[in-house]
Amino acid sequence: MIPTIIVLVVLLGFLLMYLIMTYNGLVAIRNHIRDAWANIDTELKRRYDLIPNLVETAKGYAKHESETLEKVIALRNQCKANTGSPAAQATTEKLLVSSLNGLFALAENYPDLKANTNFQQLQEELVNTEDRIQSARRFYNGNVRDYRNKTQSFPSNIVAGMFGFPPEAEEFFEVDPVEREAVQVKF
Repeated sequence: MIPTIIVLVVLLGFLLMYLIMTYNGLVAIRNHIRDAWANIDTELKRRYDLIPNLVETAKGYAKHESETLEKVIALRNQCKANTGSPAAQATTEKLLVSSLNGLFALAENYPDLKANTNFQQLQEELVNTEDRIQSARRFYNGNVRDYRNKTQSFPSNIVAGMFGFPPEAEEFFEVDPVEREAVQVKF
């Protein structure tokens, strides 16, 4: 009788330890996701701060292209105001990226603007920011993947269900990066 009780106590102890470790692991992944999202948000704000300077520089050279420039600013303001889910933010971010690509295409039509040092520096800074956004997005999406794997895999899915960790609670963040055409060298 006593050996049976000891075996039951040991098994319950292991089960309790597993529950605690799994729960703490889920909490840690959720916190990594929130931290990663904060990093993305920081980089997006950096982008939002660069865009008005880029547009103002372009305005001086492309006065009759105001529709394109105003669209970029309007989308920037819309993205900055959007604090919804990653999927909702990705929708507006895609529109902004598309309009930024249009702004860079516009610069191709204005050699003086394209050669402007301030515009070049702002464009380069924006491209660097886009690289940082991509890196932060990959880190965020990796954490979301790990979270979903853990909340959908047996037996941790049982613990996740017991303690309110739904698999689809965290969304992936997918946005195409701002692309800049490669510099063409002509001799």
